[in-house]
Amino acid sequence: MDELLARGARKVYSTARSAYTDDRTEVVTAELEVRSAASVAALAEVATDVDIVFNNAGILLPAPLLTGDFEDATMTFDVNVFGLLRVARAFAPILAANGGGALVNMHSVLSWLAGSGAYGASKAAAWSLTNSLRLELASQKTQVVGVHAGFIDTEMVSAMELPKATPAEVAARILDGLEADATEVLADDATVAAKAALSGPVERLTLSAAR
Repeated sequence: MDELLARGARKVYSTARSAYTDDRTEVVTAELEVRSAASVAALAEVATDVDIVFNNAGILLPAPLLTGDFEDATMTFDVNVFGLLRVARAFAPILAANGGGALVNMHSVLSWLAGSGAYGASKAAAWSLTNSLRLELASQKTQVVGVHAGFIDTEMVSAMELPKATPAEVAARILDGLEADATEVLADDATVAAKAALSGPVERLTLSAAR
């Protein structure tokens, strides 16, 4: 949000699962639960003037595919995949009415790397979803951008002792990609390396190999 405002955005809708306030006049806050079609629809009824939609909601639960709680795996996919799709479906007509605009979906370096259970599987599904949405939204001239990043210094991974990019660094790369009409943004060196490895043996596409 800060990077958008710094680059001249006149209005930014900022959402969270619980109500909160922001004193900046350019910021409109709203509650959003991406697991709820009604909540997504309510936001779409308010934010009819948007021309860029950022799908950044995500959840990381300890959910190994074979031994983890199945409800955790279900919730992971509901937020990381179907939540993304709910937002895309609700806002596609709005973007079309406003000239096409852009849809930006946040993925992960783990979209391409095995070893992170339901989270990685959900991000791989989200990557595929974005690639298909790009085709379906092309006729309305909506730019669809998939963002892949390693670990970002946010609350989600605060307990992990790993090198992390700052949110500001990632935000700047995303907006640079938008301005360059990119379809994909690789936000850090780890992600660039993982993408390059896709042409190699699948056995090398693991979380341990990326460290």
